[in-house]
Amino acid sequence: MRKIYLSLGLVILLTFSCAKEQKGVNLVDSNGFEKQMEETTSQIVDVRTPREFSEGHIANAVNMDVTSDDFESKIENLDKEKPVMVYCKAGGRSAKAAGILKDKGFKQVYDLDGGMIGWNEAKKPIEN
Repeated sequence: MRKIYLSLGLVILLTFSCAKEQKGVNLVDSNGFEKQMEETTSQIVDVRTPREFSEGHIANAVNMDVTSDDFESKIENLDKEKPVMVYCKAGGRSAKAAGILKDKGFKQVYDLDGGMIGWNEAKKPIEN
């Protein structure tokens, strides 16, 4: 019984940790992401590895690998006043990147729900 309570407590802790990371971040689906791209001068950031980026990415995206040691120094080149749109393969790494961006003072952060997997399923255009 103790193991069940311990496991349940761990699940609750992890759930709230993830929710905190997304506070103030706009999680949008492929259609919403595409609409935001068209309506604003958003900065589009692909937070996958350079290899993943080279296999196909969203138009006008810049590659800033969130797992690299220089990610935080690279985002300093972005304009904190303009919307920043992030995505990865499935949504995990972009959630991490979105949290970092919010912590660094970026005003508007959009995270692509489902990442490139969702983008491709919606048959949205990509560049190589």
